[in-house]
Amino acid sequence: MIGLISATAAGAVARDRLAAAWPGRTRVYEGPVREAVGRAFAECEQLVCFLATGAVVRLIAPLLADKASDPGVVCVDEAQRHAVSLLGGHGGGANELALAVSEVLGCAPVITTATDATDVPGLDTLGWPVEGATATVTRAILDGTPVTLEADAVWPLPPLPGNVTPAGTGPAADAVLRVTDRVVETGEREVVLRPPSLVVGVGASKGASVDEVLGLVEETLASAGLSARSVAALATVDAKADEAGIVGAAARLGVPLTTYAAEELARIDVPNPSGAPLAAVGTPSVAEAAALAGGGELLVPKRKSAPEGRAAMATCAVVRKEPRGRLAVVGLGPGARDLLTPRAREEIRRASVLVGLDQYVDQIRDLLRPGTRVLESGLGAEEERARTAVAEARAGHAVALIGSGDAGVYAMASPALAEASDDIDVVGVPGVTAALAAAAILGAPLGHDHVSISLSDLHTPWEVIERRVRAAAEADIVVTFYNPRSRGRDWQLPKALSILAEHREPTTPVGVVRNASRPDGTSRLTTIAALDPTTVDMMTVVVVGNTAAREIAGRMVTPRGYRWQTEGS
Repeated sequence: MIGLISATAAGAVARDRLAAAWPGRTRVYEGPVREAVGRAFAECEQLVCFLATGAVVRLIAPLLADKASDPGVVCVDEAQRHAVSLLGGHGGGANELALAVSEVLGCAPVITTATDATDVPGLDTLGWPVEGATATVTRAILDGTPVTLEADAVWPLPPLPGNVTPAGTGPAADAVLRVTDRVVETGEREVVLRPPSLVVGVGASKGASVDEVLGLVEETLASAGLSARSVAALATVDAKADEAGIVGAAARLGVPLTTYAAEELARIDVPNPSGAPLAAVGTPSVAEAAALAGGGELLVPKRKSAPEGRAAMATCAVVRKEPRGRLAVVGLGPGARDLLTPRAREEIRRASVLVGLDQYVDQIRDLLRPGTRVLESGLGAEEERARTAVAEARAGHAVALIGSGDAGVYAMASPALAEASDDIDVVGVPGVTAALAAAAILGAPLGHDHVSISLSDLHTPWEVIERRVRAAAEADIVVTFYNPRSRGRDWQLPKALSILAEHREPTTPVGVVRNASRPDGTSRLTTIAALDPTTVDMMTVVVVGNTAAREIAGRMVTPRGYRWQTEGS
């Protein structure tokens, strides 16, 4: 919950705008300001104070307890010019809240956290538990002094600056960043990130207590020198999905509970099968098989709990998962920066490796964080880029493969996913296509059924393309032509238009848009009969209307066919 506090009429207006924009997420605190701030500070995860920063500092100072538990606090000035992240920028989410408040109120966010100001990922913002001298190591990273990265494996971390180098590859450093699931002692200038690398398989008799299950898990991890903070999940058989002791243990650890069918677990080879679980739930192993079901290395074979004076009611086994690289296939949109989606921007900035066509890389190079490794190539190297991106993800990295428009439309998603297998995580990030950008400029040409067809026969035989054009013509569908004409391929567009003209009037509107949304973009409306193909190139999108399409007030419109419009006319 976000607490909202104001002291003036102007502040109350802004407060109410925020409350209206975020229904169910906010709570307005009335009354004397000091009391309102005190109640909100105790009851809410975050606060937005429509007060001067100095006043808020004095009000919250006596309330501060710990950076890990204090709420995030944002201040908005009386004129609604700035949203200041005052307290808990990372841990309390105040930095993100300041950005969100700014979007609603139209003010400027003010974020002074050092890592955000210098565009370096904060160690406490990666979503993994962090232990040790976080501030000291972060300061070393920001100061550019050598920092050694010691990792048990390659994990898909965001880019780190060049002064952070893997062990044995850089200059001597007295600051260390470790990535490990092992229990290690940390020095005064060391920090440990806990990757989500461990899966604990758990079995339990009916009625086993949370304390017995959790105690077994924690003792097993400790005896193996493994950190409970690296546990990604507990796993068990479907029949135990509602077993209170297992469900409660997962909740206490703060991890999900994954379950598998007994038939699936029975097919997994384990070192310690048993007749008891086979008779009870239909598989000779629960703990070991469930831990191994997602793959990985068995670190700790089955262990039983050891309660005093009675039989064990819980078993567990521990597996270390192989790190999975991450491939984000990102559409950049048609070229205008304001048509690059926020999600695309986030994926570009979280990638430690960026793969793309050189001219597309140039479009977003200013968004890259320090330390991002860029692998760019020229036209015609699509296969190389796809294979490179997948290979980098398989090596454990966080990779962004970029393309124009939407990456799944005549772009890099198809060749990349054809190369990828299930050993990496793949994220698709949609983008605004050239067809959509062109349509928005032309009016509403895609208001009814439509199809996109590429006229390039580089990858598709012309016979197939022609068959598709003819089918669209006969079906009276609006057609958007991609790759309509190049210097070495100048006859396909006239041929395609002639096929459409067999089924449409010469006056059928045609929209021609070049470099849609870019500063040098152009657009014009013409007809099938009047279009001069020599004015079209590879940067152009050609939209041919159906028999219902019309030019209305200089715009290309394809009626949707609403009854009320038909009846009104």
